[in-house]
Amino acid sequence: MDERLDGLSRVLREHLGSVPFVCSPSAVVEQLDQVQVIAQQVAALRLALIRQADGLGIAAAQGATSTVGWLRERYRLLPGAASKQVRLAAALDGECPVTAGALAAGAVNVDQAWVIVDAVAKLPAEYRARADEYLVGLAGEFGPKELTRLGERVLEVVAPEEAEARALAALERAEERAYVGRELRLSPLPGGGRVRVAGWLDREAAAVVTAALDPLCAPGGFGADRGEPRTPGQRRADALVEVCRIACASGGLPDNGGDRPQVVVTVDYDTLRDQAGAATLDDGQPLSAAAARRLACDAAILPAVLDGAGQVLDVGRQQRLFTGPLRRALVLRDKGCAFPGCDRPPRWCEGHHVIHWADGGPTNRDNAVLLCGHHHRLIHHSDWRVTINPTDGHPDFTPPTHIDPQQQPRRNRYHRRE
Repeated sequence: MDERLDGLSRVLREHLGSVPFVCSPSAVVEQLDQVQVIAQQVAALRLALIRQADGLGIAAAQGATSTVGWLRERYRLLPGAASKQVRLAAALDGECPVTAGALAAGAVNVDQAWVIVDAVAKLPAEYRARADEYLVGLAGEFGPKELTRLGERVLEVVAPEEAEARALAALERAEERAYVGRELRLSPLPGGGRVRVAGWLDREAAAVVTAALDPLCAPGGFGADRGEPRTPGQRRADALVEVCRIACASGGLPDNGGDRPQVVVTVDYDTLRDQAGAATLDDGQPLSAAAARRLACDAAILPAVLDGAGQVLDVGRQQRLFTGPLRRALVLRDKGCAFPGCDRPPRWCEGHHVIHWADGGPTNRDNAVLLCGHHHRLIHHSDWRVTINPTDGHPDFTPPTHIDPQQQPRRNRYHRRE
């Protein structure tokens, strides 16, 4: 055994035996500081010896497959611990000499040395020496956790132009991956009446979608007295449908199979009139008669006569309900969604038959009201009622008794003041 190491071992044993007799807190702290330095120096010596053992091929000479395996067997170490010691020894002997010197002086600990070595290894070779020196300077103030975060951005300090170029290249690669990986899935859930919407957008596309949805996501429920009944997620879902509805109504979308984009619903007239039974979408999915009535409020109606086997015998002329002069008249009168407290503009609204056309209601201004998608559904599926006041021809909305036991008619004061 080396006499110097033997002497160090003897001194340490003596001090270890005297620990119980150290009573002064300041003396305890002072000795602990000294031992911390010595421990790091011993660790540095151990790593230097491991590096030398690896260079001399001692493991192979003693029948081991590698230095890692030899350390694990000889000193009963975990495989991961032995591997880390060999790697750290090589790094300190190679690309991190400043860290090696600091560890030998007890100025940094092994955990800090590991952080510095990992950070330096990720850099281009020409910047590693400067990063090694810079991070050792920070080790006197920051522990391994904080040093890790600083190490992740060390290139910005030692080579800011290179860091900017690498960050830009990484951003461009990420954007390309996001664009290539874009997708949208619409998955009908059997028996649930729901369709799962899932997918991925790149940031640029998401910004466009968000810009379109945000104006339609503003709260606007039963009016000021009730507040917004929809969750943020429900408002976003409604907004997505509204954007698509506006796009379909604009006439600006390309043709689809020789016709403009449209929702096709097939429903028996008796089913539509009596609201009993089911309709069918063009993809074969079922739709309730109530939903078909709601879609038919402001739709293109194409009557067809079928025989008993479902063969088409006659197709009538398409009738567009609320369009042209009639829609313009509704816009002039209602100026937007007519539901009390709603501020939706006309372009987000559709015409609603006060008395449904399937029930014999005419398609004219005295039997129509503009409603946004949310309030159109509300009128069809709640106890709210709308009528046209015979005195001035404007719509009145009667709330359910749980909102107003007196059921006093209400009007939208946002678009039109008395």
